[in-house]
Amino acid sequence: MVTKQEQERRVRDYRARQSVHERRKRRQARDSIIGGVLAGVVLLGGIGIIAVTQPPADPAETAAPTDSAAPGDTAAPSQPAAESTVPEPSLAEERSWTGTLTINGVALEVELDGAAAPQAVSAVLQDTQQDYYDDKTCHRLTTSPGFSVLQCGSVDGTGAGDPSYMYGPIENAPADDVYVEGTIAMARQGGNAETNGHQFFIVYGDTTIPSDAAGGYTVIGQVTSGLDELQEQVIAKGTVDDAPDGAPTEPVTIDDFVLQ
Repeated sequence: MVTKQEQERRVRDYRARQSVHERRKRRQARDSIIGGVLAGVVLLGGIGIIAVTQPPADPAETAAPTDSAAPGDTAAPSQPAAESTVPEPSLAEERSWTGTLTINGVALEVELDGAAAPQAVSAVLQDTQQDYYDDKTCHRLTTSPGFSVLQCGSVDGTGAGDPSYMYGPIENAPADDVYVEGTIAMARQGGNAETNGHQFFIVYGDTTIPSDAAGGYTVIGQVTSGLDELQEQVIAKGTVDDAPDGAPTEPVTIDDFVLQ
């Protein structure tokens, strides 16, 4: 049972995140008027690409490619919600978790590292225990050379974030910015280390993602089998209008996600 002190702490944390988010929105609006820098793109609803502008935190951001967003990009929450239900990192028990992630009938055997990324693995573990991922979609597929990811788990299938379910820090990000084939990592908003959520991405080909001002992306584990079948039955069908970064041509749905 959650104690009163814990409830008060969670409320304080949530209000602090909301305050930071509101300040960021005001700053973004100001800089878009005077000429902000394109920092990334977010796919919404499999229909079009919405540009999100924000000022660079350091010179490296202005040099980053702008033709495709990092796979972790998620849409900013549009409205406040109830108190966060993110679990404590201890739920991951600092051990490996194995299981099956089934997408469009393709069974992917996976292994998550609760020691290397305890907070993120705890969050995903709780989501699987509550059947959150059942019937959620994979709304985004990238097909450019060196940028090969399938992003899944949006709360409403559009790529939008869940304002009641944001957490940090970034854990277990690769120091060389290379996410090897089979990697499973968490999505987040660009430039904000405290916006991991339900969304994750599967890397189906070695992919380099430059770190942004907040760092890299939390790697929670890997696909240990089934990736070839996923490429043949899902990835190979491509994206709408053959876009290098867009919605899959055919709907992609998570059938089930079980860990033990």
